[in-house]
Amino acid sequence: MPANSYRALFRTPEFTPLFLTSSAHVAAQTTAGLALGTLVYRATDSPLLSAVSMFGPSLAQVLGATLFLSGADRLPPRATLTYLSLAFAAATALLAAPGLPIWAVFVVLLAQGLIASLGGGVRWGLLNEILTKDGYLAGRSVFNMMSGITQITGYAAGGALLTLLSPRTCLLLSALLYALAAAGVRLRLTPRPPRATGRPSITTTWRTNALLWSSRPRRTVYLALWLPNGLIVGCESLYVPYAPESAGTLFACAALGMLIGDVTVGRLIPPARRARLGVPLLILLATPYAFFALGPPVPLAALAVALASVGFGASLVQQERLMTLTPDELSGHALGLHSAGMLTLQGVSATLAGSVAQLTSPATAMTVLAVASLAVTAGLARGLRVPVSVSKRVEQRPAS
Repeated sequence: MPANSYRALFRTPEFTPLFLTSSAHVAAQTTAGLALGTLVYRATDSPLLSAVSMFGPSLAQVLGATLFLSGADRLPPRATLTYLSLAFAAATALLAAPGLPIWAVFVVLLAQGLIASLGGGVRWGLLNEILTKDGYLAGRSVFNMMSGITQITGYAAGGALLTLLSPRTCLLLSALLYALAAAGVRLRLTPRPPRATGRPSITTTWRTNALLWSSRPRRTVYLALWLPNGLIVGCESLYVPYAPESAGTLFACAALGMLIGDVTVGRLIPPARRARLGVPLLILLATPYAFFALGPPVPLAALAVALASVGFGASLVQQERLMTLTPDELSGHALGLHSAGMLTLQGVSATLAGSVAQLTSPATAMTVLAVASLAVTAGLARGLRVPVSVSKRVEQRPAS
């Protein structure tokens, strides 16, 4: 059986527990994000604050990436993931507290973003350790599919729950899911030593970030993973003000499109062809959002959102390229930097989208960000078409 088949993945020791606990974590994030965005929008009637409340924790990722990311390869994975989920549970329960002022909500979200910056590196570094080299892309594809399915059900269920329960009650349910994820990690994963020696420190984080960023091919891949996708997530952050009663439907359609893209790229397309799809998928990701300039009704908007989200499959192509360009001992840090940078740009884009929407309209803001995403993709396209083997030779060439 091929090492990269889905059946082989679930027969790999520890893959299933990591998959299930990550699913619980995503479900908690999905439900909490929709509930908090709705709570803030009802309290403030502000598209900007609603968008930032849903994606604002991502803004703190850049600070966390400069302070804590060296721990991704230098801390024991099981204990780190357990404590991170418990911290999210406590913070989400605090967000549900009655009478919590809006400024305090954003302080808690800042703290969540800081601790989350470490989680991506630990989780994806552990996945890279659990699976063989030829199994990582399929494994990450399965995780992305899980994220898409969980978001579809989570946003649909979250939208239904918000019609029956208060946003604060939904936040408490999310806190419970985080606690269950922590218990699953603690009970189902085995202790593993850190992948790298030495103690995590700010200096080590800066040094490794500089090393990863020093390679031009890796810089291009990072920018492709961060900017075009981040701008489109800015469009997604406006679903609540664009269609307040149907935001859950739009989020679910976006997750469905992402699921289709991940299955297609991760399982159906041969590796030789997959490498050439990075740029076309990024173009697909942004183009349908340009049609929001026409202010489409919810059914057409949902169709456009689902079609565009297929383009998120480009991230699998770029992640595979990044791992080819990165030494094994830095895999956790490299993937953590990808995750932190991606989430940071999502937060920046959500803030930008909310600001433009505040001055114009949600539909106009979506159009502006879609055009910006297409422009960035055009600027990066040439570097992304360079074969990886050529990229390695360029990286190893002595500086002049």
